[in-house]
Amino acid sequence: MILVKPSFEILTPIDGLSILKNIERAGRTCYKSEGKITDDSAIKFCKSLIKSGHESVIEHESISVKFIVDRGVSHELVRHRLASYSQESTRYCKYCLGHVTFVIPNWLKEIQEGIYLGGEEYKIKTHGRKSRPDLLWAASMNYIEDRYHILIDHYSWSPQKARSILPNSLKTEIVMTANIREWRHVLNLRTSPKAHPQMQEIMIPLLKEFSYKIPVLFDDLFEWGKDDD
Repeated sequence: MILVKPSFEILTPIDGLSILKNIERAGRTCYKSEGKITDDSAIKFCKSLIKSGHESVIEHESISVKFIVDRGVSHELVRHRLASYSQESTRYCKYCLGHVTFVIPNWLKEIQEGIYLGGEEYKIKTHGRKSRPDLLWAASMNYIEDRYHILIDHYSWSPQKARSILPNSLKTEIVMTANIREWRHVLNLRTSPKAHPQMQEIMIPLLKEFSYKIPVLFDDLFEWGKDDD
C-alpha cells in the first residue's frame, strides 16, 4: 500500500494584477466609468467591491485547483455546487494493477508517507483497546488493500463492485473549478475552526496561496490562515 499526505496544485496560471484589472473592467461597465481606469486603480476598485459586498462582479474570474485528498474530504467538497468537478473514478480505475493509495489522517502524527510492500510494518497484533490507534488504522488499510485484490483477482469482481469495500481514507484526485466569489465562500467555510480537521489541513494552505498570489480578494478571509507565531 501507499500512504500519502493531502496536497493541491493550482492549475490556472495566476497573474494577480491581471485578475484585478479584468474584474475592474467588468465592474466599471455598470457605471460606464471606464475612463477612470489607470495602471493602479484596480486594487482600490476591487477593495471597494469586497467592502460593499458587490461580489457578483468578481465572478468573472475563475480558478481551477487539483486536490489530492481522501474520499471523505472529496464528499464534502462536491457539496459546493457552484463549481465544476472532475474526479478519479473508483468504477473505472483498477487499483489491483498496483498499490492502493490511502491518505494519512492528519491526527495520526506517527505515520510517515511511503510505499509499504505487503504492509509488513503495519501487520500488528491487536489487544482490544490497548493497540496504538495509528498502527490499527494502517493495518486496517493494509487489510482492505489485500481483500480488494482478492475480490478482483480471485473472484473476478469488476472495480465497480470491489470498490464497495474501499474506505473514506482512499486517495482520490479531483479538479475543482470555481469563480472567485465561490472560492471565497468555500474558503470562508472550510478554513473555519469548525470545519473538519482534514478539510482545514488542505484549505488553509490554499487560502494562504491565493492570498499571496491575488491581492485584495482574499485578504479579509486570511484570519484563519495566519501563522500562530
